[in-house]
Amino acid sequence: MSHTSSRALDGPARRAHRIVLAVLGGTAAGVVVLDQLTKAWALADLRPRIQSGEGPIYLIDPLLRLTYVENTGAAFGMGTGYTWIFTIVAIIVGAVIIRFSRTITSPAWALALGGLLGGLLGNLIDRLIRPPGPGLGYVVDFIGLPNFPVFNVADIAITCSAIGMVFLAWRGVPLAGEAELEAGDKAENDDESETRGSGS
Repeated sequence: MSHTSSRALDGPARRAHRIVLAVLGGTAAGVVVLDQLTKAWALADLRPRIQSGEGPIYLIDPLLRLTYVENTGAAFGMGTGYTWIFTIVAIIVGAVIIRFSRTITSPAWALALGGLLGGLLGNLIDRLIRPPGPGLGYVVDFIGLPNFPVFNVADIAITCSAIGMVFLAWRGVPLAGEAELEAGDKAENDDESETRGSGS
């Protein structure tokens, strides 16, 4: 009886996990697509404008401008000149997120980690395909604020995801949802009860 119960409990957990994987993968893919599309637009329209001396586009003067910068550092221009290090770090962190995705059942954590993964991949693509060569390429930045480094959509995703992860950790939200944890505990208790019953 307990084995049947365990299988019944596993079914909803598997479905929940598939939903979480869809959230994580969909968020990451959405960030990458939006990031690369906006960078392509910056290369096509903003770079010629800046190179010609026409200057940036001010959306809210002087608070928000669209410009063009080739960044060889990390997010917001930090660590300029260490592109290869950030390439390696992005690959490692991305691999860790993908590995952890097999155990995540919390949609909130999936959303945060998906945003982080998408942001890392968005900038990693730049570093792999742009001059001067694979792993050393510059990252396209184009969003400017007063007295702040120029950034891009991937940087926004990374920052928002990091803030979200800190908030989730502070609130004590587990990577695995409470419902799935309770289901797993109940199934384990049922199995132990059956073992004791068989032994007597």
